[in-house]
Amino acid sequence: MRIARFSIDGNVAFGAVEGDKPDELVVDIIKGSPYVADFELSGVKVPLSKVRLLPPVIGHKIVAFGRNYAEHAKELGSEVPEAPFAFFKPATSMIGSGDAIMYPPFSEEVHHEAELAVVIGRMCREVPRERVKDVIFGYTCANDVTARDVQRSEKQWARAKGFDSACPLGPWVETDIDLAAANDLTIQCTVNGQQRQLGRTSEMVHDIEDLIVNITEAMTLLPGDVILTGTPAGVGPLNVGDEVAVTIEGIGTLTNKVIKRG
Repeated sequence: MRIARFSIDGNVAFGAVEGDKPDELVVDIIKGSPYVADFELSGVKVPLSKVRLLPPVIGHKIVAFGRNYAEHAKELGSEVPEAPFAFFKPATSMIGSGDAIMYPPFSEEVHHEAELAVVIGRMCREVPRERVKDVIFGYTCANDVTARDVQRSEKQWARAKGFDSACPLGPWVETDIDLAAANDLTIQCTVNGQQRQLGRTSEMVHDIEDLIVNITEAMTLLPGDVILTGTPAGVGPLNVGDEVAVTIEGIGTLTNKVIKRG
């Protein structure tokens, strides 16, 4: 099931996206929250073209893992960490598909980073590897937008990776991908229609199970929290006016345009 969060006529709701052809997709509005067991569809359907897609989660935390693809670490001149290497992006950095990435005034080198995002479905802590599948709600596309010059110049990555609009997510959460499949999906990023990144999640140094085991050793995850799993090689610059698209096999395409902030 594809779970979207959207606004229409000033109201915000979750819905199940139905249909196969892009111009015929509809959203069946969900009664309440999809994170409640046995949620119900209302039967009230609206064309997807009539709604504004929002970030498909209401997350408390975005936990991102860096240098989790060896070729990406190499292109940045970095070592591959022996253990998963985590950092945070604030919830205020989230935007939805179709929203604008705002180029921050304190940077002159903003990069795209296409990533698979894991959405947590239940409160969990100290999750053993064999139970990881039980805490996952689904998967979505992410773009770990990064002010690369700021990342190089500052020891902490809070500003480089946490500025407003630095975490596009969407277009929806796909709940029908099992864990084995999620560990071997194609990831692609294009800028203005030209391919920049192409890889597979099977290239991750630490797989999804490793990442969730690692972070839940330290902290509790809540429903709607997001785990960013790292980016393949090929990251590169974004400029004002560019349109960047992240496509992940079996999920969909997340598209955003870059504008000047302010």
